[in-house]
Amino acid sequence: MNIDIIDIKTITTEKEGQLSFFEADKDFDFDIKRIYYITKVSEGVKRGAHAHKNLKQLIWCPIGSVKIYLDNIREKREIILDNPAKGLVIKESVWRDMLWLKSDSVLCVAASDYYDADDYIRDYDEFIKYAGGVI
Repeated sequence: MNIDIIDIKTITTEKEGQLSFFEADKDFDFDIKRIYYITKVSEGVKRGAHAHKNLKQLIWCPIGSVKIYLDNIREKREIILDNPAKGLVIKESVWRDMLWLKSDSVLCVAASDYYDADDYIRDYDEFIKYAGGVI
């Protein structure tokens, strides 16, 4: 599947907490052009329901717990993001749904490009046709 799980570097300082960070082109293979985050989602709510033709993303959950459903038409996987030191790199042609396992979880995304509505595939049947031609 066109994904990678990465360890986000974390430095712990006694009595001062933790600092976590990642670096483009060192921890994953793309430059970051956009960062966004999703908040104030209630437990049990599912978001996503799309794939990207070209966009690559690093997603991580610094607060709470979100289950990520992934599908590339050959394989389906589920990954739970519930550790701020774990990140999921999703590359092109992977369908994703995200299920909030805890209310008010925060899901953060670092994307390889600026927003482009034409890069989205929002219909699953269209995704199957598209991915079948790409894979």
